[in-house]
Amino acid sequence: MRRAMNLTRVMRLASRAKRFAQSQLHAHWRGEPIRQGTVLYESFSGNGVLCNPEAIFRQLLATPDMGQLNHIWVLSDLKQYGRTVAEFSGAPNVTFVRHGSPSYHRALATSEFLVNNSTFPPQFSKRPGQTYLNTWHGTPLKRMGYDIDGGARGTANIVRNFVAADYLLAANPFMAEQMYEKGYKLSGIFTGLIIEEGYPRIDRQALDGAGVFAGRARLTDAGIPLGDRTIVLYAPTWKGASFARPNDDIDQLLDHVARITARIDTSKYVVLLKTHQIVHARAASRPDLTRLLVPNDMPTNVVLGLAGVLITDYSSIFFDFLCTGRPIVFFAPDLDEYEGTRGLYFAPENWPGPVCRTMEELTIELARTLLTGGLPAESAARYRAAQLEFCGRNDGGASARIVDIVFRGNVGAHHVRSVASSAHRSILVYLGGMQPNGITTSALNLLNNIDHTRFDVSAFFAQSAVPAAIANQNAIHPAVRQFARVGGMNGSARDQLARRLHYYFGRISQHQGQATQKRLWDDEWARCFGDSRFDYVIDFSGYGPFWSALLLHSPEAIRSIWLHNDLASDAHRTVRGRKRMLRSLTQNFTLYEQYDHLVSVSQSLSQINSRKLAHYAEPAKFTFAPNTANATHVLVAGAQDLRETARDTLTGITPAWVDDILADDDITTFVSVGRLSPEKNQARLIRAFGLVHAQTPATRLVLVGEGVLRGALEALIKKLGLEGAVTLTGVQQNPYAILAASDCFVLSSDYEGQPMVILEALVLGLPIVTVDFESVQNALPIGFGLVVPQTDAGLAAGLRTFLSGQVRSGAFDHGAYTRLAVDQFYRAIGAET
Repeated sequence: MRRAMNLTRVMRLASRAKRFAQSQLHAHWRGEPIRQGTVLYESFSGNGVLCNPEAIFRQLLATPDMGQLNHIWVLSDLKQYGRTVAEFSGAPNVTFVRHGSPSYHRALATSEFLVNNSTFPPQFSKRPGQTYLNTWHGTPLKRMGYDIDGGARGTANIVRNFVAADYLLAANPFMAEQMYEKGYKLSGIFTGLIIEEGYPRIDRQALDGAGVFAGRARLTDAGIPLGDRTIVLYAPTWKGASFARPNDDIDQLLDHVARITARIDTSKYVVLLKTHQIVHARAASRPDLTRLLVPNDMPTNVVLGLAGVLITDYSSIFFDFLCTGRPIVFFAPDLDEYEGTRGLYFAPENWPGPVCRTMEELTIELARTLLTGGLPAESAARYRAAQLEFCGRNDGGASARIVDIVFRGNVGAHHVRSVASSAHRSILVYLGGMQPNGITTSALNLLNNIDHTRFDVSAFFAQSAVPAAIANQNAIHPAVRQFARVGGMNGSARDQLARRLHYYFGRISQHQGQATQKRLWDDEWARCFGDSRFDYVIDFSGYGPFWSALLLHSPEAIRSIWLHNDLASDAHRTVRGRKRMLRSLTQNFTLYEQYDHLVSVSQSLSQINSRKLAHYAEPAKFTFAPNTANATHVLVAGAQDLRETARDTLTGITPAWVDDILADDDITTFVSVGRLSPEKNQARLIRAFGLVHAQTPATRLVLVGEGVLRGALEALIKKLGLEGAVTLTGVQQNPYAILAASDCFVLSSDYEGQPMVILEALVLGLPIVTVDFESVQNALPIGFGLVVPQTDAGLAAGLRTFLSGQVRSGAFDHGAYTRLAVDQFYRAIGAET
């Protein structure tokens, strides 16, 4: 066991050392001049000289006035693709680099033109002087990006690449509008151009006699016994939960090919298998596929040009094959499941060919197609309609037009346009750490309540693998564009050390002053957001100096930072003998003068922060915007069965305290929800409750939350003999069901901003007793609840007042409150309605 742990540790250190070396190489080359006339091509992360980049590359080689260009191809393995490397061994202006190698980082950082059909890695950031063309790799039948249920999480590096591109290539208007503008939410944010001049790779399908001969010879050389038989190409897409982890369905594909082959005349036809890029390596390792597997380094569109019939499922390959005019037969045995999970843009009844659900149906339709040389009338009509919609400009000259646009700059002579611009003003909101806390809840509520018909909203946060953070990411309003930060900041070790020393010695406010530091931060902004621009930039967290400084490097915008609490007190809060937030918050304070608005979450809190932080910013910058509540969510969650929401998912056991709360007895339940930390002062609440419980035993106290003081609070409960009357529930997935089952909400904090839980308790109709913290006058709406002194005796008196029936809940108009709060938010950020 110890040896295995040591080996794991060594491997982890080796991996970190490798990443560090790569980052330093990348940083070094990013400081070198751009090499004019150099073009870098990458397809599927180096998985061959393929797709649109390959077609553009060959067009450039054949274009007389482009002879000055030098071409660099990225390959994952130069030996594996030795045939391709050998093809250009005599061309002095064509070189190859291995993906991830030092040469790769040099080419990525210094090439003038960048051409990719997928995405460059997270550390990529386009430099001034570089031109980036992203071609993508097909018109989608499968839903993409935000159009997939829960698909936003998978868009991080894709959207990052798209917004950095100067040109996006669309095979047809549908791809431009549905995939780029809607599916990846580029409408209103992408500042580059979309090219609608057809797909270069489809040019490769138009084979003359020599091309057909060469293509068939290539297949024969790969061990496929073609003879003079017509090719029936079976080209299914990948299956699985994610692109990074596709299913291993090679046995199933092999069975499909065998069963198709058994039902056709093999003296005239041969069935070949073309797998998706991400599963080809598995297929290629199988000896039983040698005689039918299309080589991965052979351009797919050349194979399509050779094929007489295409059999596919949901693959975008059929859009390319439409341009040949040859028959397509769809085989989709898992159609219901696939449509219900991934989703499709077009219903099967609109597909340009017969749709078969069983192997029997497929062999019948294929036999009919091979016999007649075409499709039945009903399928033929759909085929012609699809050709008109998707093949309009694929006339064999797309590659030449792309060269004219990107490399000669002749934009006006072609179908090139900007993305549909939004008349809405744009807002970027940094959400914070996305952990389950009041700030995250408040941020998600705000995103739900902003008027998305008037504002284009983007959210910014760090991509996380923590389940709670993922759950909160999935809860972001669907109209909101997500910029999930992946990868890390570029820059040399020296520059990164200087950045950290600036933070350590309290000089982070100088991030704009020194040229090297400014470039470091500017590059990180560009890495995260490309060429995107926003009217309003908001740090809604307000607790992280790194994020606060980064947002100040946006292009010109009105910038606001949130102050969720009495931050001067927060900075000096002691936890286990340490002021853990003193350095980070003090650093943030020094950035305040560079923000336009300092937004507290209540008017009284704004006055507190303005007074205590006057050294850092002028009074006019301090303003306020109350938190908003998601009343619908709170009410729905509050109505859920507490026995189910509190049940342990592993053991299936419901805690005993749930039955106590739900019991039909005369015991009054006081409840408080919050982090178990010093400023929440649950100890005072426990002591006050103890005074009340001694006189009124038919009472209980439930504390929902977790934190560093749990042990101390448990000890206090035991010391006071309250083990049977006070419950610490820990973190609960649905605290609203606990609130709804309780009788009175109690808050005992030393200081607060505007506690979200007070709003949530009001929405649920709970009476409230709270101590008189400094900003309480705005945290609790006038006419609601009872405010008592911040003492054990004062809080105990408040609990007794509730027990005597003198604290009532009242009717809280959460709709009117939310409208006022949102209007105040617009005013606070400078976007007055």
